Amino acid sequence: MSNTATLSPNAREPISFHVAEEHHAENGTLIGFWLYLMSDCLIFACLFAVHGVLGRNYAAGPSGADLFDLPLVALNTSMLLLSSITYGFAMLEMQKKHVRATLVWLAITGLFGVAFIGLELYEFAHLIHEGATPQRSAFLSSFFTLVGTHGLHVTFGIIWLVTLMAQVSKHGLTIENKRRLMCLSMFWHFLDVVWIGVFTFVYLMGVLP
Repeated sequence: MSNTATLSPNAREPISFHVAEEHHAENGTLIGFWLYLMSDCLIFACLFAVHGVLGRNYAAGPSGADLFDLPLVALNTSMLLLSSITYGFAMLEMQKKHVRATLVWLAITGLFGVAFIGLELYEFAHLIHEGATPQRSAFLSSFFTLVGTHGLHVTFGIIWLVTLMAQVSKHGLTIENKRRLMCLSMFWHFLDVVWIGVFTFVYLMGVLP
């Protein structure tokens, strides 16, 4: 902070005192969040690399071709892709300062996210019921770790989404809430891109002989 004082010609005491306030740089939050996404990208890159090395080590157990239900995974993928579209609509309404419409699209996004997690948990439960547990083989260990880590990120995103909906409902589309919605938008679309990689690299390539 910087202080500015004006002195009287015949006195040493200040006549006026002005304080120049420092304002938080809005871009600082976005830059910091980009750095976080880069670190998260490194985590997923490592998990993809591990699966690339261990993805064919079945230990005489089932392979991806034996386990994966591609129609179910495709349906799950569509849930996440649709959630990214609806979040985009929410951001458009945010720019128009339409609070209710923004909340409606955010709620629809959250429902698609919940559907995605529900289908993923159903898939995990089915695999475990069939005896394809993470301890069964290196392939299954890397599969559950990669897909499960992504699922945890989506779960955290849903919690964050609900929290922001409560803040927007209470305080409206303030500058702070807009910045938070923008950060969540980057996070949500990042998870969408990662899942496309999972769907292609893990599931589609996993069913190849």
